[in-house]
Amino acid sequence: MATSSDEGFDGSGFEPAAERGDAARPAAAERGDVEPEFDELHVFWITGESCDGCTIAAAGATDPGLEDVLTGAVPQLPKINLHHPVLATEWGENYVDEFRAAMRGERDPYAIVVEGSVPNEKLISGDGEDGYWIAMGEDENGDPIRCVDWLDRLAPGAAATIAIGTCATWGGIPAAEGNPTDAMGTMDYLGRDYRSVLGLPVINVPGCSPVGDNFVETVAHVLLYAQDLAPLPELDELGRPKWLFGETVHRNCNRGSYYEEGDFAEEYGSEKCLVKEPGCWGPVVKCNMPSRRAVDGVGGCMNVGGKCIGCTMPGFPDKFTPYFKEPPGSTISSAGTKILGALMRPLRRKSMSNLDRETRWDEESSGIGIEERLYEWYHRRGANYDTGRQDFQRGEAD
Repeated sequence: MATSSDEGFDGSGFEPAAERGDAARPAAAERGDVEPEFDELHVFWITGESCDGCTIAAAGATDPGLEDVLTGAVPQLPKINLHHPVLATEWGENYVDEFRAAMRGERDPYAIVVEGSVPNEKLISGDGEDGYWIAMGEDENGDPIRCVDWLDRLAPGAAATIAIGTCATWGGIPAAEGNPTDAMGTMDYLGRDYRSVLGLPVINVPGCSPVGDNFVETVAHVLLYAQDLAPLPELDELGRPKWLFGETVHRNCNRGSYYEEGDFAEEYGSEKCLVKEPGCWGPVVKCNMPSRRAVDGVGGCMNVGGKCIGCTMPGFPDKFTPYFKEPPGSTISSAGTKILGALMRPLRRKSMSNLDRETRWDEESSGIGIEERLYEWYHRRGANYDTGRQDFQRGEAD
């Protein structure tokens, strides 16, 4: 199986998982690669600091639907055994036992999905004896198994590690300035040098909450790649799917034409560009919300009158607050488009007025004008032009 390139993942500023002394890391090499063909895949959903909004978004996916992926109804995709704290049929010890089985290599191949920020458990002394931020289940000694423990034990042997939502990808709101847990994204915790069994870095599908179809489509692409039925998913330097996050909000926004004409909204509810009021970040934010919309082709921030607040970006939320303020640089860019728009709008209105009329209407109202003469002269140069037909239509034939 091919592996992804290290280009763009230099690991600077990150503490690789290997340097934290993860005992489970060698397990990935011992198990070898994922078999090219497999009938089912276990997916273990690890929750950190989250609001469960990403779960709701994924459950609302329609292209393909989550239920279709889980039941194996999508051609060429294996059946998914999802171990999710809300959607799973197991509970209590039976639920946690599935995670333990994966640690022992009894659920290969498997993938992990992280929802929510990863807290810094090192802030609490005593290796868990003095408390913990987030945990699920207990070990043989009755001690809680923390969120970071599950990541340390399952990530090295996972076929793929996918972070869903901005909290899991970049830290999001729980990682905002002044937070008590020193929360971080999955890639920050595992290190930019992390690679799954398939050779993939942490795959990041950001959004607060993300578009459900973006997530399920990414999962489907990874599964097809794992079975040698599709090429390596094309990711950018931050592990985002390029085909989903390669363009800015502004380039696909249905209000973009108002921007180029310098025509900006002055009040809520306006259909015009929102860059000036209330201050949209769309021109510099990577997201496909305007084109894909929120659920089943319906909704989406700008499509329903809202502004972009940059929720898919690593700098969210701190670099985008206060939300209801013009982004830096918008004054200069909007001033330029206003100047250009002052010239473009009247020219377009004139062209629109001309094209909004039948040719017959023009002849009846204005007779033979200079524009018509120029039009005839232009077409007389062609061998197929019949000047007599035009004369007959004007009643000038002999």
